[in-house]
Amino acid sequence: MDDVDGDGGFIRLDRVEKVFQVRRKTGFLRSERREVRAVDSISFGVARGEMVGYIGPNGAGKSTTIKMLTGILTPSGGRLRVAGIDPSRERTRLAHRIGVVFGQRTTLWWDLPLIDSYRLMHRMYRIPDARYRANLDRCVELLDLGDLLDVPVRQLSLGQRMRGDIAAALLHDPDVLYLDEPTIGLDVISKARVREFLRDLNAERGTTVLLTTHDLQDIEQVCRRVMVIDHGRLMYDGPLAGLHEAGESERTLVVDLARELPPIEAAPARVVKVEGPRQWLAFPASESAAPLVARIAAAYPLVDLSVREPDIEAVIAKMYAERAGEYEGMVS
Repeated sequence: MDDVDGDGGFIRLDRVEKVFQVRRKTGFLRSERREVRAVDSISFGVARGEMVGYIGPNGAGKSTTIKMLTGILTPSGGRLRVAGIDPSRERTRLAHRIGVVFGQRTTLWWDLPLIDSYRLMHRMYRIPDARYRANLDRCVELLDLGDLLDVPVRQLSLGQRMRGDIAAALLHDPDVLYLDEPTIGLDVISKARVREFLRDLNAERGTTVLLTTHDLQDIEQVCRRVMVIDHGRLMYDGPLAGLHEAGESERTLVVDLARELPPIEAAPARVVKVEGPRQWLAFPASESAAPLVARIAAAYPLVDLSVREPDIEAVIAKMYAERAGEYEGMVS
């Protein structure tokens, strides 16, 4: 095997860049060319079997990175390897080692029944018959696709199609699975089913997963490590709790009481808004919500509550503001 692990990483990027040349209209019949640096000298490694969240605001460079990792785009500079393979030079060879799911695009054939798409992939990837049947049966069972196999893809709901796409990406037993917004637009039940499937897949097969998402609950429930990219640069690489600490982010606990009461006292949370019997409490995102909920439930007439996760854009903005402040302090 030509895989690379250890210090090199199963997936390895060394000072990778992607620059696009963009023309901008400046007047009648006039335009100027400028460079857009979508990915700016990024370096990181992912070990075999890791599940890593790769997050950031829109336009940060997440999808560009994924496209370079799959060989769709060629880096403008730096070195990139996946399982020892250069993606842009050996796309066909790499295709047998990776699976890709883009949340807003499908790899399934729109007018064909779901099962026909799988049969076509069976032939495209030249999957041995026994292996294909075993993988298909497993995906159908775990993703609850049994009643959907004969349904044309165009008739599937978004959640059903997403589960169908994930199964399609796994029929050939890829070593690496790239997921770009896999739960976008899904209902709560479908999200939970996809997250559980990914955890099981990693535990059973050791599949390496790189997940891009705007939903921090995807990261919390699936990944132990998170990388944050913004303006093409890697801003953070570590556990999710460390990201919350770096950005000093807060969760919001929305509490519905049986009657209108004075602001709830439950440190470290603080009340930020009160509307009749409903109160909003902010608390550090790095803290567990369970003890806080238990204290409130024991001391107050609780009807309902919900926890709202911090917005990733707000976390990143706060990180930027703090870094800008540190820089100004150094130069002043």
